[in-house]
Amino acid sequence: MSRAGLRFCSAILAVTVFLVDVLTPLEGAVAVLYVVAILLAAKTNRRDDTIVAAAGCIVLTISAYLLSHDLESIASPLLRLLVSLAAIGITTLLALQNHAATQRLAAQARLLNLSHDMIFARDRGGVITFWNKTAEQAYGWSADEALGQLADKLLRSTYPDRREIIEAGLLDTGRWEGHVQQRTKDGAVLTVDARWALQHDRLGKPVGVLETHTDVTDRVAAHGALVQSEQRYRRMFDASRIGVVEEDWSEVRAALQSLDTAGTGLHDHLVQHPDFVRNARRLAKITDVNPALQKMAGANGASAFIENVDLLLGENDRSFLGALIAFAEREPFYEGETEIVRFDGRKVPVLFTITFPSGPDGDRNVLAFVVDIAERKQAQDALLAAQAELAHAARVATLGELTASIAHEVNQPLAAIVTSGEAGLRWLRREVPNLDEVAATIVQIVAAGRRASEIVARIRTFLKKAPAQQDSIDIAEIIEDAALLVARELANDDVVLTSETEHGLGPIRGDRIQLQQVLVNLLVNAGQAMSGQPGSRTVKLRASTVDRERLAITVQDSGPGVRPEDMPRLFDPFFTTKPGGMGMGLAICRTTVEAHGGQLSVQSTPGAGTTFRLTLPYAQEHQEHPGP
Repeated sequence: MSRAGLRFCSAILAVTVFLVDVLTPLEGAVAVLYVVAILLAAKTNRRDDTIVAAAGCIVLTISAYLLSHDLESIASPLLRLLVSLAAIGITTLLALQNHAATQRLAAQARLLNLSHDMIFARDRGGVITFWNKTAEQAYGWSADEALGQLADKLLRSTYPDRREIIEAGLLDTGRWEGHVQQRTKDGAVLTVDARWALQHDRLGKPVGVLETHTDVTDRVAAHGALVQSEQRYRRMFDASRIGVVEEDWSEVRAALQSLDTAGTGLHDHLVQHPDFVRNARRLAKITDVNPALQKMAGANGASAFIENVDLLLGENDRSFLGALIAFAEREPFYEGETEIVRFDGRKVPVLFTITFPSGPDGDRNVLAFVVDIAERKQAQDALLAAQAELAHAARVATLGELTASIAHEVNQPLAAIVTSGEAGLRWLRREVPNLDEVAATIVQIVAAGRRASEIVARIRTFLKKAPAQQDSIDIAEIIEDAALLVARELANDDVVLTSETEHGLGPIRGDRIQLQQVLVNLLVNAGQAMSGQPGSRTVKLRASTVDRERLAITVQDSGPGVRPEDMPRLFDPFFTTKPGGMGMGLAICRTTVEAHGGQLSVQSTPGAGTTFRLTLPYAQEHQEHPGP
């Protein structure tokens, strides 16, 4: 009923009681019925309504007494008047106290409704007696639907322990906290952080429980995902066959930030101050290693590695400098090749990748992934040995193709010897021998003989199965020798060879015979590619500098070029476009060039010829002291 209705009913009841008291001969405390009118007014929850109703009932009671009795009679009627006034006063006082208590409870309820936590109260039997707004929103039941329901049944609560044990602890300490799983009206499962407080009456007897719940579903899920992620990472860390090192580079970062480069670049400064690099190695702390790296280093456990990276790197390691620069420039990772030192002193060649995570704690979680390549190195050495065998076989096979050129080369100095000898005899047989001419002829004979000897020695060295030499080589001499060896072969195919060497090219280091064989193969291939082709046939051989560290040699022909579909396989072993070819020449050429630290590439346009480009590094002494 509305407040206006309650006021109206209260007023009608008061007037009715007044009329009954005045107009009827009833001899009782009829005025006591005014209490009902006051209680109706009190139900409006307004203090003023209660006071007005009480005042009106008092006025009506006194008025009825005065109209029904004279002032001289003070016996029984006056006593009934006093009883009625006392009842009205007591009822009014109790109603006002109840109103004040209700207001306090309402204020408390409003405060509880402002909370972001789900709050409800239940009695000792588990029946819900209070249900705040957040509980309505979170669980889906309104207060009207929740009040009077069993909390555990409504929410289908699941506790971390038996319910009896939890209740016993609550009675013992007055409080309980823990994680509880509950279901909403829609069936969703919530994980809540529950806090219970036991409520007592004035005599200290437990009468109910106030429960405060905080939804931690997302937090628990995130924590579970984090734990699962850490467990998965640990399984991967321990089970990986790749060595993994976890390092703390925070002190390295601090040292780099305090570094004064005095205006020079970081790379140049670190190269000029190797002591800083060595100190930085000591500052990079190892915090953990996985079993694969422990086995690689010959250690019995991770505790042996709780040192710095000096424990793993040798004295001559150069990879840390590059990693330090990448770390300083905040690169995400750095890759390289180095050797780690086992605990027994042996060195193991490895490939590594260091990752530098971003974020505030990234410097403390640097990860290095290490792969043992000792077996690959052995296989590579075996491959190089096999390729050396094939190169020797190819040189022997090439001998048959170059026989005419060799004969021509040797025949030229022999013919010069014979011609000079005959001319010398004629000068001697004259009536007056011309000794000066004879001496000049003998000088020519000696020079021709030496040239023949050099040609024979060069051919023997070319065919000799000897280990690769690392000599300082003038590239112009290599080009000249190779051109002489193939001149006859190219001449037979009407191929014109032109060579051009840039002035001032520095020396290179390598095996003279192997590099000579590379150029011979490329020149012979160029000549054979143009064999039978109408029109001009030219091969251009050119050597020039690329930069301070490299030179380039190009072999360009005017032949038909290489078909596009053959380009990807041109350097594959046993692939050939020549009838009867072995398919090993270009494969051996590329391997030989790469073994010398260079590269061999090809460009070709069908119908416009082919260009092979060979780049080789200058000798170290030339890089450090380049010419003017």
